[in-house]
Amino acid sequence: MGMSSTNETLMHALDAVAAQGEDTPLGESWLLGFDTETTGTGPDDAIVSAALVLRDPSRGYEGDTVAEWIVNPHHPMNPGASRVNGFTDEFLEANGAEPGEAIAQIGAIVAAAQALRIPLLAYNAPFDVRMLAGDLKRWNLAPLPAELLVVDPLVIDREVSHRRGKRTLTYTTEYYGVEPHGDFHDATADTTAAVDLVAPMTRLYPQVGGLTLAGLMDWQRQAHEKWRVSFNQWLSSRGRRPITDTWL
Repeated sequence: MGMSSTNETLMHALDAVAAQGEDTPLGESWLLGFDTETTGTGPDDAIVSAALVLRDPSRGYEGDTVAEWIVNPHHPMNPGASRVNGFTDEFLEANGAEPGEAIAQIGAIVAAAQALRIPLLAYNAPFDVRMLAGDLKRWNLAPLPAELLVVDPLVIDREVSHRRGKRTLTYTTEYYGVEPHGDFHDATADTTAAVDLVAPMTRLYPQVGGLTLAGLMDWQRQAHEKWRVSFNQWLSSRGRRPITDTWL
């Protein structure tokens, strides 16, 4: 798959979608899944691979339109990140697209989807959104829309499923009975798995199924705040420092 062709295919697919109303329920909404692999997790780190997956609610996985990028970040890989995602400086230099071009394409697709009220879906969304915003700024590209419409299955899961155990994407997809397509830590497989979570979540939990696009962001912010308060109680009971992050 040529990079430009998948990028253009996804743009064409978006052109054919009608703008969604604010009253669209999450379970019936189009979604634009997003996932990145990066040089590391710090503020100066950069995207090395990304995937966008456009999901038509009436067709499911079979109807997905996918675009993938490998990016030469002009920034050294952190050895720990390299062990997780398998990317090396040599590989990225040989195979990666120039970031000015690749990151601009990603930003343009996200903006086009946002204009149609198609939420950007990412597991632990603040991370991927921060990485994309950082790269857009670094290469002097158009910033993301100020008011993003985002779906974060991690935030939703923490609010509704009071289960024990880890909440990595792998464990969460197992919990909801989602079968992965491909290997985890491959941006496209991870994106598809995260998008696949919405159908069982909206089916199993009426409060998620009844969420509309208008109420989505406030609901998730409140859910994150509630989780943070209880997580901080747990941390302080173990003499550890509280976390202060807000959710988007």
